Amino acid sequence: MTDIAIDGHDLDIEEVVTAAYRDSTAVSVSEDAMKAMTASRDFKLMILETGKPIYGVTTGFGDSVNRQISPEKTARLQHELIRYHLNGTGPLTSDEVVRATLLIRANCLARGNSGVSTPVVERLLDFLRFDVLPLIPERGSVGASGDLVPLCYLASAVMGEGSVRYRGEVRDAAEVMSELRLDPVVLEAKDGLALINGTSFSAAFAVLNVQAAAEIADVADICTALASEGTLGNRGHYAPFIHNEKPHDGQRRSARRIHDLLDGSNLAMSYDQVVDLNEPLDGRHYQKLTRSIQDRYSLRCAPHVTGVLGDMLSWVRTWLRVEINSSSDNPLFDPATNSVFSGGNFYGGHIVTAMDALKTAVAGIADLLDRQLALLVDEKFNNGLTPNLIARVADEDREAGLQHGFKGMQIACSALTAEALKNAGPASTFSRSTEAHNQDKVSMSTIAARDARTVIELTREVAAIHLIAACQAVELRGADQMSPRTRAVYERIREKVPFASTDRRFDGDIAAVVELISSGALGETAKTLTH
Repeated sequence: MTDIAIDGHDLDIEEVVTAAYRDSTAVSVSEDAMKAMTASRDFKLMILETGKPIYGVTTGFGDSVNRQISPEKTARLQHELIRYHLNGTGPLTSDEVVRATLLIRANCLARGNSGVSTPVVERLLDFLRFDVLPLIPERGSVGASGDLVPLCYLASAVMGEGSVRYRGEVRDAAEVMSELRLDPVVLEAKDGLALINGTSFSAAFAVLNVQAAAEIADVADICTALASEGTLGNRGHYAPFIHNEKPHDGQRRSARRIHDLLDGSNLAMSYDQVVDLNEPLDGRHYQKLTRSIQDRYSLRCAPHVTGVLGDMLSWVRTWLRVEINSSSDNPLFDPATNSVFSGGNFYGGHIVTAMDALKTAVAGIADLLDRQLALLVDEKFNNGLTPNLIARVADEDREAGLQHGFKGMQIACSALTAEALKNAGPASTFSRSTEAHNQDKVSMSTIAARDARTVIELTREVAAIHLIAACQAVELRGADQMSPRTRAVYERIREKVPFASTDRRFDGDIAAVVELISSGALGETAKTLTH
């Protein structure tokens, strides 16, 4: 049964995400795409017979473009191209990124401008269907002449060389293909270059980052709502009127979610309720308010921070959808006009810019939540909560003075936030001239996308610590005073993490809440309760 049909034009980000997290996905190629690929290949073979130089087909690669070879050497040239790029380093790429790469590369080639033989695309999709995953080191791509190094490991595997992960075991690609009765791809002219000369590896990271960052945005609103209740905040800061007067869509969505989450709370009250808690002046010239009518920026301005990420995701999705439905290699063939075009569609400029921007916005969320946590744990700012959120204990109790509560958690959160902010620097500004000054301006898109993944992982851990602390705070206040919606979120977390009545280790609790976030379960709990 076919789950996804590709044609090089209409692959959705959601389809890529679905395939990435599924251990087998059947994909078909549309009839029109098959015709386009066949026409492109036929035209390529026709051009070969003319003896004209075609970059990367009858010439060398990069600065070797001025060295032409005879047609009978063209297939051998493609094999050599793959082998001399097998020099990746670092950790192996995760299974979900490999699956996304397989699908995106197949879709880009199915667009029908690359001149590839159809078995190339068929074998990529066979790997996806049987969950045969090439082992791809993460490091080595500058994101310019395509993701050459990582995609070479993919190309090598479909040729029946190298290693793959299959059914949880690392095995020889040739052995697995034989077992599955899949013939290794025999590369012909241009096939190897088409496999590796594109942005599909960078795009795979980027697409999965978008999904994960959207979850971060949802969870940031939950965190803000809980922190507002924990600090006896003012939910009037999220009133629609304020945000309709600065109508950025992301900001308005964030404010609306927080406002809805806090509806009915007896902890975070409306502006009028907060004002009325203070005594009237009654002719006095001065008084100190018993309850502040305005919260600190990390609470009051939270929609203005999280909303930036929400709005950014909109245009990042647009850019990535174009990228995964593009002919991103070089050269390209146009059978309709009998033309060969040599250009630079392999350049990852849009991906690097999107990922540099995304990681900055996500790191801003980590910083926001870290500041909210600092308010919760500090008795100077948490409006009557215990120091470091320790369980209440009488001064004469034998345990008095022994407990330190969330002091260590706040330190860890600060470290995670600092690391996220450090990794938020733009990768695009580190372009290097390489490959004998042929690739003299490169994008660094893969590095940016990997950095964005790291920032997202760190921010998820910051959010987990924040949520555990916020639940401790609202329980100290009285969970029965929470809004119905935040109470449901609190109860979901309490299924995994109990109240900390004494000092204990929290690493397992953090991991459990990280899983709630990364699985989307916590976000779904909040979504079902808000409108």
